[in-house]
Amino acid sequence: PMIGIKPTGGHFLHIYAADIGRGPDGEWRVLADHTRSPAGAGYALENRLAASQVLVGLPGRLNIQRLAPFFTELRAGIAASCTRSEPRIALLTPGRFNQSYAEQAHLARYLGLLLVEGADVAVHDDRVYLRTIEGMKRVDALWQRMDARLLDPLALDSRSAIGVPGLVDAMAAGGTVVANFPGSAVLEAPVFAAFMPRLSQRLLGEDLRLPNIATWWCGQAAEAEVVRRDFDDLVVAPAFGTVPVGLGEAGGRPGGDLSPAQRQAILDGMMRRPQDYVAQEVVNLSTMPVTESGDLVSRPFTLRVFAARNRNGAWTIMPGGFVRMGPIADIRATSIGAGTRSADVIVHGAAPVAPVSLLSDASTTIRRNPGTLPSRVADNLFWLGRYLERGEAVLALVRTGSAGAIDGDVNAAVTDSTTLRICGQLIAVDAVNGLASTNPADIFAAALDDAGAISSVASLLQAARTIGAGSRERIASDFWQLLAAPFPEAGLFQEKNLVLKARFAAFAGLAAEHMGRTAGWRFHDLGRRVERALALARLLADFADDDATANDLAALLDLTDSQIGYRQRYSTGLALLPVRDMVGLDPFNPRSISFQVNAIIKHLNVLPRLKDDGMAEPQQTAAAGLGALMATLTARSFTASVCADLEGRLLELSDLVSHRFFLRGSEALRAAGMTLA
Repeated sequence: PMIGIKPTGGHFLHIYAADIGRGPDGEWRVLADHTRSPAGAGYALENRLAASQVLVGLPGRLNIQRLAPFFTELRAGIAASCTRSEPRIALLTPGRFNQSYAEQAHLARYLGLLLVEGADVAVHDDRVYLRTIEGMKRVDALWQRMDARLLDPLALDSRSAIGVPGLVDAMAAGGTVVANFPGSAVLEAPVFAAFMPRLSQRLLGEDLRLPNIATWWCGQAAEAEVVRRDFDDLVVAPAFGTVPVGLGEAGGRPGGDLSPAQRQAILDGMMRRPQDYVAQEVVNLSTMPVTESGDLVSRPFTLRVFAARNRNGAWTIMPGGFVRMGPIADIRATSIGAGTRSADVIVHGAAPVAPVSLLSDASTTIRRNPGTLPSRVADNLFWLGRYLERGEAVLALVRTGSAGAIDGDVNAAVTDSTTLRICGQLIAVDAVNGLASTNPADIFAAALDDAGAISSVASLLQAARTIGAGSRERIASDFWQLLAAPFPEAGLFQEKNLVLKARFAAFAGLAAEHMGRTAGWRFHDLGRRVERALALARLLADFADDDATANDLAALLDLTDSQIGYRQRYSTGLALLPVRDMVGLDPFNPRSISFQVNAIIKHLNVLPRLKDDGMAEPQQTAAAGLGALMATLTARSFTASVCADLEGRLLELSDLVSHRFFLRGSEALRAAGMTLA
């Protein structure tokens, strides 16, 4: 499908990488080429940042060349191929399950690129658009980081669930830049190494600057005979992308390490389809000193170097690279694989290096527009807020229910009616799963760390971590470290409660004090407000009904952090109607339903609309209805049936928000008022 299609901007490659290794004699060789979607540049950047933090001041004293100009030119080179003067560039990722997703998220954040998945973008009239909360926004360039066969299920692999339908048509029409261009991976095939010396002479009229691995393609009779003769001294590998019969794995296999049966299986495969095999010399690598268990040991290493197309179409070289060190002392190049450690690579000189960073290339134009918010990211932030708020609510139920036990010993059986109501709440929200015991202590313990329950604190934190992982480029490092922190396992029950309470408080504090008041923050806070209002409606219906006891009302005030405010306001003791008013209708109590509804209305009125006709959208109408209901309620009329009505309205509102802002599938392309910009 790519035959005859020319890339917009004229460049098939925007970034290239090569693995090189140094032999014991000091000679460097090219071990592999990477032209499809070279990985590792982000790891090199992370290594540099880590080394700079450890070796404070050393980069300046050693005059170390900085990496920022390389990344600046890489971004500028992609932008120069676009037709618009201020293009919108996105990094297309296979998703958070990809092994290099963390690198992709780091690069997107560092370069100011949108991190998008296939479901985030759509093709319309041979142009690529991003699904955002404001409608469809044009994407001028995609830096793709996936197998090119999966890019377009209509033109390439129809089984792909992570591609962009119609992307090949958009490329053929010149509607988008894709870096690197699909099909570039053909140059990674090991078979080309067999012809590289002759190609260099034919195309450039000179020898290779760096020799590559001596390679024999078995599709040539004489070379195939050499491979069969020297089989034990060579590494047998697939000539192209498909792994042929007998190899059993994608990488090369040293002939001398094979069993007789394995050796015969490969030789038989070579007889049937010799063109599928290559053989390469065994490259021995020099070593570098590495610390291991406090000792200094020697380990082999390879170096990945990078080149990027700059704004003028020429190549610029990263002044550094990405080193991988082998896990064992085997110096053969084939021994370096997964699980290896990496190191920073520096280029230094005698002259001082100017303090260059990405800031030096930034426009002097002031901007206060926070940029485009993809629908998927808004969706993730909304549900991140909901999961964290739900986890905090479940933890509050556990803490309040177990507070009456002596010395916090929840193994004591507590059977008063208020505790039973709390247990009923935990069971109703699926905080426990299939628990045979009716002992409150067992219910409280399960509500904390029952992995099989949907709404246990442990499950909700895991769900929040999973959702956060899908938007790493939008989450501050401190917030992510809290999400990624292991669930507390050791210690007494109350100690675990305190650790979790501090963690949830930190989540709320970081969101309140460190997130810019952008649309992203609004969706995160909107999720919190919807979830908190839902929880308050359930609590009010259960703990403030007409039969509520003083213990029930006290528990409700504890669950809503309203105990102190109530005591300051009412000196006559607990009463049903004042408690209902404070938890349900007080617009100044941040833990009341009224406060949540007012915040929801404010968020939805500020978020963008698809039409400019001045009419309210469905989610705004639903929120206004909630506000009108709250404005007409009194403490006496705030009954359990009203709470059930509120819960239904809030769930409907959540669905309306999802339908309006979290655009998925093809429906967004047919939606009325769709924006194409």
